[in-house]
Amino acid sequence: MSSSKHSSALRRLALSVLQPGFVGTEAPDWILRDIGDGLASVVLFSRNIVSTEQVARLTARLRAENPDLIVAIDEEAGDVTRIESATGSSRPGNFALGTVDDAELTEAVAADLGRQLRTAGVSLDYAPSADVNSNPDNPIIGVRSFGSDPEVVSRHTTAWIRGLQSSGVAACAKHFPGHGDVAVDSHHDLPAYPAGRDEIAAQALPPFRAAVAAGVRAVMSGHLLVPAYDPDLPATLSRRILHGLLREELGFDGLVVSDAIEMGAVTRRHGIDGATVKAVAAGVDAVCVGGESAEEATVALLVKALTAAVTGGELPEERLAEAAGRVREFARWSAGLRAAGAAGDAAGDGIGHVAARRAVRLTGAARAALPLTAAPHVVELAPVTNMAIGKETPWGVAGPLRERLPGTTSVRVRGQELEEGTVALESCALEPAVGRPLVIVARDAARHTWMSRAVTGLTAARPDAIVVEMGLPGTTTVAAAQIFTHGASAASGVAAAEVLTAASAL
Repeated sequence: MSSSKHSSALRRLALSVLQPGFVGTEAPDWILRDIGDGLASVVLFSRNIVSTEQVARLTARLRAENPDLIVAIDEEAGDVTRIESATGSSRPGNFALGTVDDAELTEAVAADLGRQLRTAGVSLDYAPSADVNSNPDNPIIGVRSFGSDPEVVSRHTTAWIRGLQSSGVAACAKHFPGHGDVAVDSHHDLPAYPAGRDEIAAQALPPFRAAVAAGVRAVMSGHLLVPAYDPDLPATLSRRILHGLLREELGFDGLVVSDAIEMGAVTRRHGIDGATVKAVAAGVDAVCVGGESAEEATVALLVKALTAAVTGGELPEERLAEAAGRVREFARWSAGLRAAGAAGDAAGDGIGHVAARRAVRLTGAARAALPLTAAPHVVELAPVTNMAIGKETPWGVAGPLRERLPGTTSVRVRGQELEEGTVALESCALEPAVGRPLVIVARDAARHTWMSRAVTGLTAARPDAIVVEMGLPGTTTVAAAQIFTHGASAASGVAAAEVLTAASAL
């Protein structure tokens, strides 16, 4: 083969192992050109989405260049939603489903989501999160997990995969080998999971074993250091973890996808180009990129890095070709899955809202205080959320309460405002609630000192206040009337509002 032909072939191989994002609701010319040159996948984010119908037009245009193109999305439902980022998810997230612990319900919710995604032309969903949230201070997983019990997480990981794939959309279990017992957000820095192999086998791996048994054909690596297997390299860059543990020990022979390669956990030390080369060399078959770095120049940089690594001997060409082969195989399989999937759009106010209602829990004090008979004042305590959760995604209880009790007023308070003294709870929370019910909405109060302090202070001043916790339940307000939604999706907010206003509250 001539050097120019070899160079062209190498470029096609390099393009085929990337899963880039892009900006806009229509396909940019550079993406269409790259698909023609060998790009085998793209990933959609909320910036690409206006409606299911618009996404269907977008994906049809993309597939006009390659009918087997893998169109991926990072859609977990619940707090992490892209397809409903503008409105909030009409389905609860994993923690709510794990709380109900009805595997048939979980399968039905995932199948409902799958129908919507398939209608939009999506063929791969970066979900479910198979992480066991064993560390309550985890800043990145939390309610994205089905829970802290490996058996519960395994059961619902299986159900979620079956439901999604029954609708024709491929699932992707993440974040291998388990992101649940960390205290650092990998978007910013490298977290460590210091457990020994026996503990990892008992705590973190069972849901991934269950996912493989359930027929998952894609697994996403996590950007975390697991010293029991590799003291030097995070899982995404570790052959010991991706090949030795995932392929040899767990028997997985499908597609290994990286978590977003531009995340600080891997780029701080290696750069985005170096991390990409090391990931493919370690066993990643498809490199997800473009959540943040969504420019044509980023794809060009990574293609150049991969081809240079092959010609320079850092990356064996056989490994790149193997990765490209797995991408092609997955593309063919997922295209067949999509063709055979159950048709139809989402159920609207259907199974997602049923599931969200079933996930709500009340304390006895809350039962005694309900239903609200007058329009309340609602104080929503808003934390800084991690980057997996779209800043544009609405959440809370005030909106759906206002629809049910006209005259409901509300304020949203952030920790920085309280710390700087620009907002005082006396004037924005207590004074407007004089003579009226007070509803306090928190989101992971136990994880945020300022929020816990605010809830404690408000309930001390107003012992009759009702606290709605939309994150992980904590023990900061034991004496207060409390409602737990186990997630902050739009569906969960509606479910909380229904409980607050219904005469027969759960």
